[in-house]
Amino acid sequence: MNYEEQVSQPEYIYPKDEWRLVETRFAPSFLEATESLFSTANGYFGIRGSFEEGAPAYMNGTYINAFYESWPIVYPEKAFGFAKTGQTIVNVPDAKMIRLYVDDEPFYLPTANLLGFERSLDMKQGTLDRKVEWEMPSGKQISVVSRRLVSFKHRHLAAVSYEVTVRNAEAPVVISSEMVLHENQQEDDDDPRRGQSLRGRVLSPVDRQSRDGRIVWGLRTRHSKMALASGVDHVIETECPHSRTTEHADGSGKVVYSIDAKPGIPIRLIKYITYHTSRNAPPGELMERAGRTLDRAIGHGFEDLLSSQRAFMDGFWRRSDMEVRGDPEIQQTIRFNLFQICQATARAEGAGIPAKGLTGEGYEGHYFWDAEIYVLPFLTYTEPRIAKNMLLFRYSMLDKARQRAREVNQKGALFPWRTINGEEASAYYAAGTAQYHINADIMHALKKYVDATGDEDFLFHEGAEMLVETARFWLDLGFFSESKGGQFCINGVTGPDEYNTVVNNNAFTNLMARNNLRYAAETVERMREKNPGVFRVLVDKTGLAMSEVAEWKKAAEDMFIPYDKEKGIHLQDDSFLDRERWDFENTPREKYPLLLNYHPLVIYRHQVIKQADVMLAMFLLRNEFTEEQKKKNFDFYDPLTTGDSSLSACIQSIMACEAGYMEKAGRYATYAALVDLRDIAGNVRDGLHIASIGGTWMVITYGFAGMREHGGRLSFRPRLPRKTKTAGFKFRVVIRGQMLEVNFDRVTDKVTYQLVEGSRLTIEHYGEEMNLDVGVPVVRDLQFAD
Repeated sequence: MNYEEQVSQPEYIYPKDEWRLVETRFAPSFLEATESLFSTANGYFGIRGSFEEGAPAYMNGTYINAFYESWPIVYPEKAFGFAKTGQTIVNVPDAKMIRLYVDDEPFYLPTANLLGFERSLDMKQGTLDRKVEWEMPSGKQISVVSRRLVSFKHRHLAAVSYEVTVRNAEAPVVISSEMVLHENQQEDDDDPRRGQSLRGRVLSPVDRQSRDGRIVWGLRTRHSKMALASGVDHVIETECPHSRTTEHADGSGKVVYSIDAKPGIPIRLIKYITYHTSRNAPPGELMERAGRTLDRAIGHGFEDLLSSQRAFMDGFWRRSDMEVRGDPEIQQTIRFNLFQICQATARAEGAGIPAKGLTGEGYEGHYFWDAEIYVLPFLTYTEPRIAKNMLLFRYSMLDKARQRAREVNQKGALFPWRTINGEEASAYYAAGTAQYHINADIMHALKKYVDATGDEDFLFHEGAEMLVETARFWLDLGFFSESKGGQFCINGVTGPDEYNTVVNNNAFTNLMARNNLRYAAETVERMREKNPGVFRVLVDKTGLAMSEVAEWKKAAEDMFIPYDKEKGIHLQDDSFLDRERWDFENTPREKYPLLLNYHPLVIYRHQVIKQADVMLAMFLLRNEFTEEQKKKNFDFYDPLTTGDSSLSACIQSIMACEAGYMEKAGRYATYAALVDLRDIAGNVRDGLHIASIGGTWMVITYGFAGMREHGGRLSFRPRLPRKTKTAGFKFRVVIRGQMLEVNFDRVTDKVTYQLVEGSRLTIEHYGEEMNLDVGVPVVRDLQFAD
């Protein structure tokens, strides 16, 4: 992949703004991508950034986290232990739609004479805003101003303010506010990143209620039998004479306002939208809940919603902002990415983080390892409460993970590679179930969360049970190999790199499994010593015997890590060097990504890497490698890495920093940051790349700032290039309940550490121990890598 070749959206349409993503004219050529980019969400539900009028649109989509339809996975040739049931997120009733007619002519963007157009995703306010000036052939000029938000404070609530003003004439105006159950539109193709499409309608109506300006539906999915209530209510504000009617048809409901518009007199319609879902409660009960949500919304009003939205965003940015000075484009990009993490996670309570957030149907709304490795670091150091919720969600899957382990003939527990409800939904075991490393990924995230927060209560009550079952799994999966001198080997697995599947002794997997086994043993032994009562509960739940702990320790101690002494590199797997090197020089750019252009068997027999594998291990387990090993590993594996996965560039950037390749680190960082805003992968229409977005935060904190944590203590070894457009950057992290601000100034070549909240904090700067008191800045010189 040539990281220099990026799709650049024209600045005259998309100007740089540090707090907003702005579109200054109607641009149909970017319509598909901008529906994802202008999405609004709160982690529970999300609305794609398609226009209120409903057309033109690539896909009018509204998605609720963990609300899915199930379907049988059909295999031409079945085998024991294959996943049986697929899960796909459902496109629920589209409640944002508001159609406008003036003089009985529809307002339709592609044919309207637009005197002015601006749409913006306001990341400070948490709103999607649009201003349009429309001139009709009759000379009548109409202003249309809309504002949309999905509330962070009120988990089940969204709202749209839609204001119409006929500026220079009287005119009959009709505003039709609709709720529509769309037919599923996505077409199947050969891109595995898109996943399974649902055909037709998967929601069956159960009940319908309407009164005054309110419509509430009760529905149920056909196969998963999940229940849904969706509802809308309205308030109209105008001095113009008006009337209202309510209409129903199959799959749609309308509240229609007919207004005798007067010149210059605004007509403002406020539309409140609510969704409630459940696996257990019937649709009727959910409809009652929806009614209460709408009553509350109308009682408080739209301005109260706006105020609470701004207050939430103020708090988010106070904890999470990354200020970049001197480069508006990078500043906009960083804030856009952080805002999207907020939208994907803020109210995702009792659910996971879909790979695309709630911005599209790519990957079917599934949860992968992405969340734990790429998003949890940001949450752990800025929003630890949400990080804990994510880990609690994994804990809620433990019984199904135990069941999955039995299905693949193993002891302990195996978390699903991709899922919504806790059951494995990956139909391709080679790049799915075989990625057993997901167990260790989740346990790594648990360890980093506990180290950063000191939350031993969570570790002992929930985390330990997961550690026991995953340690059991690793011990059962591997074996002490005579051919390897009695070392513990793990065969038939797939690491993070999906271009090398079902291999023996994948280095990443073995290193992470060793980390998992050690942490499980340490935790159990500490529990027995520190809290024998809770330890007894753990023994009762799991049937744990201390003899198992001794076996875990031995397996960890004797873990085989493939290494080539002659080259001085860790092998990605036992036979990696036996494969033929991919002919990168004669592979045209249009043949990337390889997975869309070559049979898997062709890829599998070559030295070619989809995404960072050994490099990811070096990042996550940095103390397992010497500095010389890191550099040699990077020099060997980086040229073999295609970047066909959006998960790779951020890790390559961080490790390029460690190896001292600052120019390369900058190129990879730019790629990771802009993967969505510039649609580098060409598939942003199907949703944003939430893991890569999380990786952007890691590039700055772990890469350029050189932040590391060990045992609850932060250390920094900044690695900054001498040549850069930025004048500096600043960010905050929370460690053990204390907030630290780190400020890099390229004008003075100084870094300032300041404790913003807390009592006293000890950190390290290039190995120098420093004690920070609240409000007292400590300044040190910056060092440069080139």
